[in-house]
Amino acid sequence: MRLQYDKITHIQYKMKISVKVKPNAREKKVEQSGANSFRVSVRAVSKEGKANQEVIELMSEYFDIPRSRVRIIRGYAAKEKIIEIE
Repeated sequence: MRLQYDKITHIQYKMKISVKVKPNAREKKVEQSGANSFRVSVRAVSKEGKANQEVIELMSEYFDIPRSRVRIIRGYAAKEKIIEIE
């Protein structure tokens, strides 16, 4: 799934998704659970932002975009997060 980019006006579309994170999982994976909701399993523990960094990395790979275009906007210290994708 690739985000659209309007080349004429250079407007970039943003998408907000809901993500439920499972830290300290056996394997890393992303599962879509609804239209704008995902379940993300990460191997990192939820200390010092390590799990958040892995979530950003996995979501950028899933959407095939650079990590700089994935941002946690709510729930940085919680398992349920809102992520903005540019």
